[in-house]
Amino acid sequence: MPTTIDARGLACPQPVILAKKAIEENMEVVVMVDNAFAVENIRRMAAKMACLFSMAEQAGETREITLKRDGETGQALPDGAAPAGELFCPASPAKDRGPFVAVLSDNHMGRGDDVLGDILIRGFIHTLLQLSPPPDTIILYNAGVKLAMRDSAVLEDLQQLAQSGVDILVCGTCVNYFGLGDAIAAGHISNMYDIVETMAGAGRLLRP
Repeated sequence: MPTTIDARGLACPQPVILAKKAIEENMEVVVMVDNAFAVENIRRMAAKMACLFSMAEQAGETREITLKRDGETGQALPDGAAPAGELFCPASPAKDRGPFVAVLSDNHMGRGDDVLGDILIRGFIHTLLQLSPPPDTIILYNAGVKLAMRDSAVLEDLQQLAQSGVDILVCGTCVNYFGLGDAIAAGHISNMYDIVETMAGAGRLLRP
């Protein structure tokens, strides 16, 4: 049974790098992509590594590429390296390079006066509602998790953001540390792995 890699939505050259690593470790790989640049990059990689290449159009923009090792593969490339030769990577605007992630580590904004910091964080989160497009993800950790409490002044704004499709990750370790297990009313409890993975994959990272 072939290994399946879903590389849709990933910025170039990630689809070809994932495909290369998968076919080095498996005899047959199915790679799902959603742009012509990824198709051409994987086609070139397949030729270099002596792999059989076939492609089928799926619903929407999805292309399903099947790679099969035909005997010995070509020389393995270093980890994280792309195939030799020119890569067809489009010049994309910043919003296409990865998710937009906002990170809030406190329930106040800035250092100095806490009353002012409270006013500023309210204005900041309310302004996130006005952005077009809004963040893909909001991460709350340390004292930032208190923003998601039932009695938080910004709870309604956070709930509206969540309803509009914003993924709100609330650090579970922080919730437990502050004893807020039953008080969180926005977003969902997450873990450090998800938080680090989301931050590492961000195209834009906003920290107030």
